[in-house]
Amino acid sequence: MIPPTHPKCHEWHQAAIAAAESAARFIAQEATSHPTLAWEEKSATDFVSRVDVGAEERIRDLITARIPGIRIVGEELSAEASPDEGLVAIVDPLDGTTNFLHGFPNYGVSICIALDGVPQAGVIHDVARGGVLHAMRGHGAFVDDTPLHVSATNTPARALIGTGIPFKDITHADRYLRQLRRLMPVVSGVRRAGSAALDLADVARGRFDGFWELYLNPWDLAAGVLLVREAGGRVTDLEGRDARLTGGPIVASNGILHEWFLDMLSDPVVPAPNPA
Repeated sequence: MIPPTHPKCHEWHQAAIAAAESAARFIAQEATSHPTLAWEEKSATDFVSRVDVGAEERIRDLITARIPGIRIVGEELSAEASPDEGLVAIVDPLDGTTNFLHGFPNYGVSICIALDGVPQAGVIHDVARGGVLHAMRGHGAFVDDTPLHVSATNTPARALIGTGIPFKDITHADRYLRQLRRLMPVVSGVRRAGSAALDLADVARGRFDGFWELYLNPWDLAAGVLLVREAGGRVTDLEGRDARLTGGPIVASNGILHEWFLDMLSDPVVPAPNPA
């Protein structure tokens, strides 16, 4: 049985929307100067700029002022904080940083308010393409004021699938390529746009019929998990267990195709050699 909506959920929802809007305005202003921005390497293939940090500072300041006692779990300023204990805001201030730094228009702001590991309110602000996607647990998902619903696609051959290619830890690459090879011949297309939050938003919008990635951090997935579920879809790990906000592998779909999708992503069991 799903517990009733927390009495402060609407307040949390409005704070998340306001914080995302503040960060989005800052990012949009800074987008005009992206060719001159300094990049810092978090790893050989992962970058951060002052825009990421500045956006997260704006989110932190607004949310902590409007929700006293909340903790921030954010990619740039508090990545080590626990996302599943107490009242937290799980924040990706600029999801799609590499896209932003190259002027590729697919990046956004993602904020989820969660209580003891359960997402309560979420917003993904699609900065470059437009639209504020938001949801409260038990109250549906919306883009601006329009209700969202996942697609009704029921045939794999007509499915458009989103994905994220392993780049931080390429030890997952062989497994990922096996999954991709199985999917490519049987779906209408596979897309990698570079922002997991927006990919999940596109599942909620019905643009994608499914999405998978072998590892995501809490801030990559938290708001998107709520959006997809509230839009009528399903989000699990590769074994079909409900996705958790602590991160890991993720499989999202319109629900109709979910079991098929999980089956396609499962590596076949290789029999042990016969000792005889």
